[in-house]
Amino acid sequence: MTIRWTYAFIDRPVELLDRAHDFWTAVTGTRLSEPRGEKGEFATLLPVRGTDACVKTQGVDSGGGGAHLDFAVEDVREFVASAVRLGAEEVAEHEGWAVLRSPAGQLFCAVPWHGESVRPPVVRGSRLDQVCLDVPPSSYDTEVAFWSGLLDGWDSLPGALPEFHVVKPPPGLPVRLLLQRLGTERPIAAHLDLACADIETTRAEHEQLGARPVYRGPHWTVMRDPAGGTYCLTGRDPETGGLPSRP
Repeated sequence: MTIRWTYAFIDRPVELLDRAHDFWTAVTGTRLSEPRGEKGEFATLLPVRGTDACVKTQGVDSGGGGAHLDFAVEDVREFVASAVRLGAEEVAEHEGWAVLRSPAGQLFCAVPWHGESVRPPVVRGSRLDQVCLDVPPSSYDTEVAFWSGLLDGWDSLPGALPEFHVVKPPPGLPVRLLLQRLGTERPIAAHLDLACADIETTRAEHEQLGARPVYRGPHWTVMRDPAGGTYCLTGRDPETGGLPSRP
């Protein structure tokens, strides 16, 4: 089942969605589409002309939000069937697309491919290119096996630290997947990662736009955006997504 394109979704409380839009369009160098959905809860971050969008937003009615992935495929029902065979649950079937849940409970969507093929450029030394799943230890091996099986044709390999596992798409697809094994048992969640040529430069820019640092690790910084969502600035090559010593 070939995945033709990937979208990272920024999920934020609906009452804070305007703040999220202002911040994320600024840091990604995009403009906001017209809202969609029954309540105007969906929007796309439109990149520069000649490239295709790969980031969207969704206003959620409860909780603090997070992130999820949409997979654009030629045959949505075939993709759904493959996911279910591997242990996913179909949560909702819509006209032409579907919502699914991974074995540990992470939501994701299967959507039709509309010919997207040109990745947006790096913006001021950074690129939003990764969705990270924060997985409880009891579910980690199952989630790694599920995503490695579902994303057929992607490279599935251990990360630089033992608590990470990378599922990297073929060249040209804009969003990759990282699984992080948590140290304690809590429900699975997801956040966004940006690859940064210089974390400190990007951090300073994001702070000027209203974000705040939460935690600084050796090669990453956890941030909170103006809508209350956490995300990470990571020391990876914005062009390749890899660490400086890895592709």
